[in-house]
Amino acid sequence: MQISLMVEDPLTHPCPVLVAACFEGDEEMEWLARLDQAMDGGLVPLCRQEDFAGKIDKVKLVHTLGRMPAERILLVGLGKRKELTAERLRRAAGTIVQAMKKGRIERGSSLLHLAAGTDPARLRAVAEGALLGSYEFSRYKTTAGEESAVTGLTFLCPDETVLQHVEPCVAEAVSVCEAVSFARDLVSQPGNVATPAYLAEKGLEMAARHGITCQVLEREELERLGMEALLAVSRGSHQPPRFIILEYRGGGAKGRPVVLVGKGVTFDSGGISLKPGAGMERMKDDMAGAAAVLGTLQAAAALHLPLHLVGLVPAAENLPGGGAYKPGDVVKAMSGKTIEVVNTDAEGRLLLCDALHYAQRYRPAVLIDLATLTGACIVALGNVATGLMGNDNTLKRALQRAGETSGERVWELPLWEEYGELMKSDIADVKNAGGPTAGTISAGWFLQQFAGKTRWAHLDIAGTAWEEKGQPHIPKGATGVGVRLLVEYLRSIC
Repeated sequence: MQISLMVEDPLTHPCPVLVAACFEGDEEMEWLARLDQAMDGGLVPLCRQEDFAGKIDKVKLVHTLGRMPAERILLVGLGKRKELTAERLRRAAGTIVQAMKKGRIERGSSLLHLAAGTDPARLRAVAEGALLGSYEFSRYKTTAGEESAVTGLTFLCPDETVLQHVEPCVAEAVSVCEAVSFARDLVSQPGNVATPAYLAEKGLEMAARHGITCQVLEREELERLGMEALLAVSRGSHQPPRFIILEYRGGGAKGRPVVLVGKGVTFDSGGISLKPGAGMERMKDDMAGAAAVLGTLQAAAALHLPLHLVGLVPAAENLPGGGAYKPGDVVKAMSGKTIEVVNTDAEGRLLLCDALHYAQRYRPAVLIDLATLTGACIVALGNVATGLMGNDNTLKRALQRAGETSGERVWELPLWEEYGELMKSDIADVKNAGGPTAGTISAGWFLQQFAGKTRWAHLDIAGTAWEEKGQPHIPKGATGVGVRLLVEYLRSIC
């Protein structure tokens, strides 16, 4: 979908649908007053009807019957005025796009952004909500669906001053949402398409478009580096592993980089410790951390953030082939630590431990990893929040603030020393799984052993990488979670 801007009076603006917002229980709906007058006073009473009443996520479609050049007016609720947030504006923008889809309205014009005032975060949120809500992955469908894709939305501005406030915010939102869509596309691809080699190819293509350097290491180089943990995971698959290295220097930025690491298990059967069959098709999303890192690097370059960034993506497939690693095996990580494999379905941490150790050669100022790591995180936090752990309070607080601003919220879990008891092995330095309790925390504790003394944070996105039901701005399927969160964090440190 494309967003355009125009200085024009909504009363004289012809369009298939004109979007206007109103608050719940609020008599002062300034931007509706003129529309109400043009509709002979019939619009405001509709806003107060019980089935709408300006409530959040509610819409009402009204035909103008020739009273205005706009064919229809789409009212969208914002809830109570005093409770208005950037996230509510994001949801409202997504709601109007969903309503347009259902009404088979391909193009429209909107006044919703006027509710954001001049706050850049809120203006970006309106554009983000519309763009995120318009996303769909229909590449493999051969027949048209019941809904129409929304191809364009015009933001109407009353004058040039308003347009100048809105324009840069929309441009930023477009760059970020294109990166989110890139990440969503990667996660949505089936496992027979999105192999480790495919991820590497897409990383190289993206890097070439955005002036990012990209290097891809293959099996022989990984063997020379001693990445036995990563290699062990890949042994059961005919698809060879890849290690993708991206580096971006915005504005010639120098100094120690922010390093982002994303788990790239392109399909996770559980290996020898086979997962249950029900729902296994979803395990194509086990590379959502990798997709988030690739998307974040794209967004950072598109926004010209003046930062030094490195993205590391260890990619492999976890299958139970004849050469697959087994429960009871001992593997040596790149760091030299030995790991007893007690569960081959705890494979993501084996990819990440080698990547986290590799990251040390950059002497990172900050090290952040993202992974669909544990089902235990879904048990703890559901699909609402990403799990957060780390060794630096300042970094954790910054990520929490970025989560609140972006709408991709995170919640901290402890990493106390006592949890390390779960990971003790009788025959190796550590085990790769700690049993049925504190599964998310023990996984985070394991990763901490490979992060060194670097300021480090771990984001478990197992519950937030996929949306089962669909929200206004997050259609059912891959969410691209992590991109908006990390971009907001990177903005905060620029």
